[in-house]
Amino acid sequence: MSKNRKTSRPLVAERRQTRKQASTPKRGRATRSRAKTRRPRGLVGWLLFPFVWVFRLILRLMIVIGIAGAVTLGVVVWYFAQQMPPVADMVDGRTRGSVTLLDRNGDVFAWRGDQYGGMVTAQEVSGYLHDAIVATEDRRFYSHFGISPRGVASAIRINLREGRGPLSGNGGSTITQQTAKLLCLGVPYDPDTWKNEREYEADCRRTTIQRKIREAIYAMGMEAAYSKEEILSIYINRAYLGEGARGFEAAAQRYFGKSARAVDPAEAAMLAGLLKAPSSYAPTSNMGRAVDRAAVVISLMEEQGYITPEQARDALENPATLSQAAQARAGGYFADWVMSQGPDFFTRNTTEDVVIRTTLDQGIQTAAETALLSVFDSKLSEGSNVEAAVLVMSADGAVRAMVGGRDVRAQSAFNRATQAQRQTGSAFKPFIYATALDLGFSPNDLIDDAPLTITVPGSGPWRPDNYDREFKGPVTLTQALYESRNIPAVVLSEEVGRELVSTVASGFGIDSELAAGPALALGVSESTLVEMSGAYAGILNGGSAVEPYGLVDLRLQGDDAPLMDNVGTGMQERVIQERAARQLTYMMNQVVVRGTGTRAQIDGWELAGKSGTTNSQRDAWFIGFNADYVIGVWMGYDDNSPMKGVTGGGLPADIWRETMRRVVAGQQPKPLPMDIPGPARNDTLSSTGIVADSQILNVLDNILGGLGGN
Repeated sequence: MSKNRKTSRPLVAERRQTRKQASTPKRGRATRSRAKTRRPRGLVGWLLFPFVWVFRLILRLMIVIGIAGAVTLGVVVWYFAQQMPPVADMVDGRTRGSVTLLDRNGDVFAWRGDQYGGMVTAQEVSGYLHDAIVATEDRRFYSHFGISPRGVASAIRINLREGRGPLSGNGGSTITQQTAKLLCLGVPYDPDTWKNEREYEADCRRTTIQRKIREAIYAMGMEAAYSKEEILSIYINRAYLGEGARGFEAAAQRYFGKSARAVDPAEAAMLAGLLKAPSSYAPTSNMGRAVDRAAVVISLMEEQGYITPEQARDALENPATLSQAAQARAGGYFADWVMSQGPDFFTRNTTEDVVIRTTLDQGIQTAAETALLSVFDSKLSEGSNVEAAVLVMSADGAVRAMVGGRDVRAQSAFNRATQAQRQTGSAFKPFIYATALDLGFSPNDLIDDAPLTITVPGSGPWRPDNYDREFKGPVTLTQALYESRNIPAVVLSEEVGRELVSTVASGFGIDSELAAGPALALGVSESTLVEMSGAYAGILNGGSAVEPYGLVDLRLQGDDAPLMDNVGTGMQERVIQERAARQLTYMMNQVVVRGTGTRAQIDGWELAGKSGTTNSQRDAWFIGFNADYVIGVWMGYDDNSPMKGVTGGGLPADIWRETMRRVVAGQQPKPLPMDIPGPARNDTLSSTGIVADSQILNVLDNILGGLGGN
């Protein structure tokens, strides 16, 4: 028994062992096979089985499509990356060049075209500017790969909340995407495809889902091809920042007169703030708005740790200020006029960067602007929209200042100093007296101021009248001029020959078509302020014509030798003898001393001038000079409607005086180049008087042959 117990295995232990072995799953192919072939159990399992199967199928298809899409995207991004040119070839994308205008002292006063200050890298610009751009435009710039899904989602949410379309307004674009848009996704400007560069840029800015996808792919291609700093460098050089400035270097020079390498936190914030809306936030158009926008940028820089609270407070308390040239914005009308004096391929349509040296004097320009505004502010009726123009010129024709309208800061506007053709009125009379004096008349010769009737063929009798409706009988030529009497002017014009008067006026630079009838003497012909002022300059310089000019020389930026030199030298051929010019200057001096121009007087200064007023006071002129400068003033309405109570000896003379007073401030008075007249030459001249044919022929020889030199 005992032996049998030792050799037999306990039944209970054997059963436990069997259960333990049965509970342990066998690993291997058979187990996996059973798991794959497992079927749902129960009614619910059978009902859900089709849906589970479809879900698994869709999931697998999505994984396959995702992998294929990722591979395709990678190939496309790699392709774009391979097409990217060197960074240096992408920083200047302008299709037209710039024009920088210098005044007579070599200081910049205006810019035209697309200004580009030269390449500056992200590492070279001021650290404040670098950080301001990143803080404002893309705080995650250094952590994303060209696109920011979080930024896009945030922008869509903001747009929808404000009632716009999902892609309208905020775009959520990264700096890389903005750079891709600036590059027009690599599509260059083609004049055969787009009408102009503006249309090309508008097409590049279009926002559609398809274009946003292309933009994102191109941006990732840039990230693959360039470093972050290279992308930022392209952006810094390509961004438009208002006032024609392309890139931050040009903008820093344009607004602050310094390099982008040297801007401080306040200036950096104002420049970075321009990126949102360059035209709206340009400090030259609205400094208050620019300062407010800069304050937002400063807050972002402080919030993101780019500047300390102390630096932020200092920048807010001391906002950026414009450079003197940017603040003055002087000579807009003058700059536009000078641009028209050079060839189009070096001015309006230049593809090069050009520098033009001009005759402008910024001090005199400011004098003309402030004089006009001060008279209008103090003496013009509120709500009046009457216009005016002022021009200051040296005796040789060099234009020193030009104001083409009441909006003295206007650019690319209608220029009333050069474009407005207006009747000259009595401002034309000096050319009649110039003709007579050149023929040998004396300023003391008598002429009859009496009723006059002239029969005009085809029109019948014409009876001119004086402004005061009175007749004074015999008066000297000097008195007839300083009182601006019409009858003596007509009599003298008919006596010397209106054709000869027209020849003298044309010789002095009045290029407009002159009237053929006797009314020529009353200034019914039209001219511009720049023409009339240039003609008066011919009287001041002794009788030689001048050609008004503003362009001195033109050169390519960086070149020493000019491409055009001494354009418009001013002095032309002699028109009348110097003796006649000096006598006429005396007569015009009497206009200011005791005639219609007494409101132009300045204590201690010898001045000469002539007023002019047309019918119904539609135009009012005062043009005159001292020993150095001619100043011309015109007033009137653009629609040629009559003014009320305005004559040439009134408000225009006031503007003239205020301009001249500012121009000569601090200078010692100089005598006018004039001769006191001798005794009278003839008896009283009436409508029956006559001048010898030989005298007329001699004067014609003088004018047409240029006798006497310059």
